[in-house]
Amino acid sequence: MKSALRFFLLILFLGLPLAWLGSGSEQTAEAAVIRRINVPFTTAVEPDIPAPDRAVLWFGEVGPTTQSYADVRLIYNQDKLHVVFHIIDRFLYYDSTPTAAEMANWDAATLYLNKSGNTGTAPGSGAYRFIGQLDALTANQQGQRPNYDFAYVGNGSGWTETNLAFESSVGTQTTSGLNNQGDDAGWNITFRIPWSSLGLSGPPAQGTVWGLGLTMHDEDGTAHENRHWPEGLSSTSPATWGQMHFGLPTYTPPAGVTNTSTVTIRHGQNGAVVPDGHVGGGTNCGGIPPFWNTWGNFNYAGDFQMNVQNQWNLGDWGCFSKYYVTFPLDALPANQGIVSATLRMYHFGNSLPSEAEPSLIQVFTVDEEWNESTLVWNNAPMAVENVARTWVNPIPAGGTGQYVTWDLSRAVAEAYANGQPLRLALYTADSARHSGKYLNSSETFSPDRRPTLEVTYGSTYGFTVSSGALVKEADPGGSAPFQLTVTPMGGFNTAVTFQSGTIPSGVNVTIPSGGVTPPGSKTITISHTNAGQTAGGLYAVPIIVSGDGIQKTITLYLLVNGSQTYLPIIQR
Repeated sequence: MKSALRFFLLILFLGLPLAWLGSGSEQTAEAAVIRRINVPFTTAVEPDIPAPDRAVLWFGEVGPTTQSYADVRLIYNQDKLHVVFHIIDRFLYYDSTPTAAEMANWDAATLYLNKSGNTGTAPGSGAYRFIGQLDALTANQQGQRPNYDFAYVGNGSGWTETNLAFESSVGTQTTSGLNNQGDDAGWNITFRIPWSSLGLSGPPAQGTVWGLGLTMHDEDGTAHENRHWPEGLSSTSPATWGQMHFGLPTYTPPAGVTNTSTVTIRHGQNGAVVPDGHVGGGTNCGGIPPFWNTWGNFNYAGDFQMNVQNQWNLGDWGCFSKYYVTFPLDALPANQGIVSATLRMYHFGNSLPSEAEPSLIQVFTVDEEWNESTLVWNNAPMAVENVARTWVNPIPAGGTGQYVTWDLSRAVAEAYANGQPLRLALYTADSARHSGKYLNSSETFSPDRRPTLEVTYGSTYGFTVSSGALVKEADPGGSAPFQLTVTPMGGFNTAVTFQSGTIPSGVNVTIPSGGVTPPGSKTITISHTNAGQTAGGLYAVPIIVSGDGIQKTITLYLLVNGSQTYLPIIQR
């Protein structure tokens, strides 16, 4: 137990993802959830960038005082990164004489970027911080707002204010004015960051991953609160941030899949239980306002029709609605390759057919369990990643319903590989007033119209690699053995070979000669080379296992001079 604790604390100290203790597989590690947003590219430029096309993430709660909530929309083009916070907030406060040091004490938003990814214990020269505050004088105006937005660059330990060119613009939805206790609806702030200000000649290549962090600062006149995406964000530790992936996700099915079959998963079929529910305003925008004290806690358990809806104008935030659904994957046999997976739902109506516009409904993975009878806006899980999107056209008055599908092959493959059910959320970045799309739920009377997941799978030819432990300790100058086990799949019977990848300085790797025909094992030894070392170190050694054109990589870790530290107990 002490060794596990020492390793856990060293991981935190080094700024690495929380991870794996004990057994592992060819996957590098079972890390703590890393929230990711896949940001699409557009050829459009302001002011003509369509709102629905943007990726969207969310965090926060809706409530009467120090509870605020944000939808954050992201997109990029050839010139800039565009990030928009839409913040539901009852009381709006700004500083009429702001200074850089005081920006975060009012209604404001902070955007963090790290070109090196979500890694590192301190912001380096590739890390940036942009902060913008609400103001009354330049609301709805574009461009640099003197004294109301500031930029910073990492200096290796913290942040240094810098004169980087970027744009911010602010809008408000208020009925009582600012800096008072009259009810408002909220405000929005847009950041436009030119690539040139980040030392680039154009946008990063698709597939590039940066570190991303977001903070919503909420001042309500009598109390102040900061909320973060992701939840554990530290402003000076990029390792605690989330990921921004440039481009939308793709999926490549495993090679060599044979004997394919398709399974259909829907509520009530073959004993499957598929819980679902929507949160927010439902299909009646939450009823009659005001509802600051109640809206965030509405529960709709048992509803047979679901609504997915968003809007640019925060004056109608009561109509916002998300949908959640969980599909069990226990009908899939073990050790299969996922060829494809499709979510199908029945769309039967719109919030106002005469004014309805197309919606780009996005699908997100969720990593938390939830209970249909207690699911509400304020406790509904945050998204892990946006994984699919489909345009849904409105149904005209008197028209018939239509089936809508999303390609969830990648999401199903990941959930299946992790031994988890497929937990999903549906939401949009729509801007239109009547964007609501009504979908049948698991409770609807017609089974064919219930949410349905169809998965095609088959036997996978190849092998898996596992280790009794991915992490072992050694004294300075010492060594540790790792036993790797190779297990065949799909009739694989070719001998495999072992070789090390890039070996970090400070360790040596010993791999006995000869191959292994699965099933079989090989013991690999990692040795530390500096008997006089006093500092702690964690050495990652990739081992490459190859056979019949198939290659797997498993990363082993040697922990040297781990130290035990006691953390304070935090009650949440």
